Amino acid sequence: MKPWINIVAGLLLSGLCVAQSAPPVEPKRPAPPAPQSQETDSQDDTQTFRVNVKLVNIFTTVTDENGAPIGGLKKDDFTVYEDGELQKIAIFDRQSGLPLSIVLQIDSSLSTRKDLPLELESARRFAQTILRPVDAMSIYQFSDIVDEVQGFTSNLRTLDRAIGRVQASGATAVFDAVYLGAQALSKREGRKVLVIITDGGDTASHVDYGEALRAAQISEAIVYPIIMVPIEASAGRETGGEHALIQMSRDTGGRFYYASSIRQLDQAFREISDELRTQYLLAYYPPKSAHGDFRRLKVEVKSSAAPDTEMRARYRAGYYTSKID
Repeated sequence: MKPWINIVAGLLLSGLCVAQSAPPVEPKRPAPPAPQSQETDSQDDTQTFRVNVKLVNIFTTVTDENGAPIGGLKKDDFTVYEDGELQKIAIFDRQSGLPLSIVLQIDSSLSTRKDLPLELESARRFAQTILRPVDAMSIYQFSDIVDEVQGFTSNLRTLDRAIGRVQASGATAVFDAVYLGAQALSKREGRKVLVIITDGGDTASHVDYGEALRAAQISEAIVYPIIMVPIEASAGRETGGEHALIQMSRDTGGRFYYASSIRQLDQAFREISDELRTQYLLAYYPPKSAHGDFRRLKVEVKSSAAPDTEMRARYRAGYYTSKID
């Protein structure tokens, strides 16, 4: 055998031995594709703020008899009760600097088709007014299905494009929207807000009112429904859904609005924005004794804080002990 043939054969045999003795290499699996319905943004979630989960946090809005927010109150002006027992306020903050996570949900069912373009313009103005760099907003549209059009971001251009993709179709699944929006908020830190623009009727949800409310309470979301009523005396108006949303706003510390024009819708957005800038954070360490899974809360404002003003406090009705470590 010629020398160069011996050399080639030796190299081949050496390579074969190395290939047989080397451990198999796992093929790289492709990363899952990003959801097609969302746009990403490099500014998202650049800062993290945390609320102590061992505390019970009560975000409280205090208004006068006309519904205008009252600022400037002090810690000693408040009294907090859990299941009727007085609690010691451990943390107090005025005009809380904690970031806002807002889920803005837009009813895109066929019943809203006529007014939807103007509603979207109003939603854009709301986003531009309310968001600070530390805040984030997510956009949902709901008809017979619920679609997250845009995940949480503080980028106004991204939100503007997302709002522009909302289109009318189908029936109305408002309780499904509340349920899924609350689930998204449960993963966020700081203050959590759910704003719903809808005509109030629910015709297609898979979850009922109780499930939707429980999800909102567990996530600690404050619910603000804006109920669009183009024709106040419409014979086909379904008021059951309206009443359910009104009660949900009360149980979560939010507020409901009726709007029969875009001017009134803009006004509702302005009032929501003003309220969220003048909230109080009252926090306390919960008692260790168990009184069931759901604990009821009560916040009182001392009349001596503003003797000439009729003050009203809004806050969540209670919390679930399973959320406290």
